[in-house]
Amino acid sequence: MKAALVQLTSSDNPRANLAVTTDLIRQAVSSGAQFVLTPEVTNCISLDRNYQQAVLQHEDQDFTLAGLRALASELGIWLSIGSLALKTGDPDGRFANRSFLIDPKGEIAARYDKIHMFDVTLSDTETHRESSGYRPGQKAVVANTPFGIVGLTICYDLRFAYLYRSLAQAGASILLIPAAFTPPTGAAHWEPLLRARAIETGSYVLAAAQTGQHQVTSGKPRQTYGHSMAISPWGEVLADAGNDCGVVLVDLDPTEVSKSRKRIASLTHDRDFERPECPTQ
Repeated sequence: MKAALVQLTSSDNPRANLAVTTDLIRQAVSSGAQFVLTPEVTNCISLDRNYQQAVLQHEDQDFTLAGLRALASELGIWLSIGSLALKTGDPDGRFANRSFLIDPKGEIAARYDKIHMFDVTLSDTETHRESSGYRPGQKAVVANTPFGIVGLTICYDLRFAYLYRSLAQAGASILLIPAAFTPPTGAAHWEPLLRARAIETGSYVLAAAQTGQHQVTSGKPRQTYGHSMAISPWGEVLADAGNDCGVVLVDLDPTEVSKSRKRIASLTHDRDFERPECPTQ
């Protein structure tokens, strides 16, 4: 089965982003892809919360979701919308960072809200507080497809190995990690963490990413790392999209998952243990 990772440089203009995304999905399908994946916040990259309030929509009104569902139906493909920034009904006005798995009829097969919020201090000049604008999800999600059970995650989730172990133990053989990684963390941690998640679980890891300098009409601009990657269940890098927008293709063989898990059956070797207590000073 041929999958395609779509690498984007989304702006803060959702309609312009939809046009670019649609063109690249069509390009992927023309190259034989049956499963196409887009990055985190496919519809809009913005750090300006007031601007987001003006341009983002609720799920049932979102034209990006509607347009991509129609496209999946037209092309007869499975489509992972890595995530969309969406309004919610939360009293505090926070958004959802929500991933969608769309089936070939254009129906929503699964949706997942990002659990782990990117609240970090990378340097004296670069901090991120995703939880100030987005509310965290509460539930891990897997979905059945003709090519295997898929586990849905988003970006910063990558650093929490227990989530991927739980997805794999629930049957997932393909782990999705759409992202908008920062350049400093991407250069240091992106590939090692992706490979680790694949190796630990004996799963395919498919990680479509945002890349480059993102144009904004309001607020502080963002830059992302790129390097959309596909990793084999044995931890090999099967595809790396580099830094440019575009599409990278990869062949998935479900038998490789069973081979890896048969060779090292660590998913069945859990043991209970006592957690250590922090020693007193």
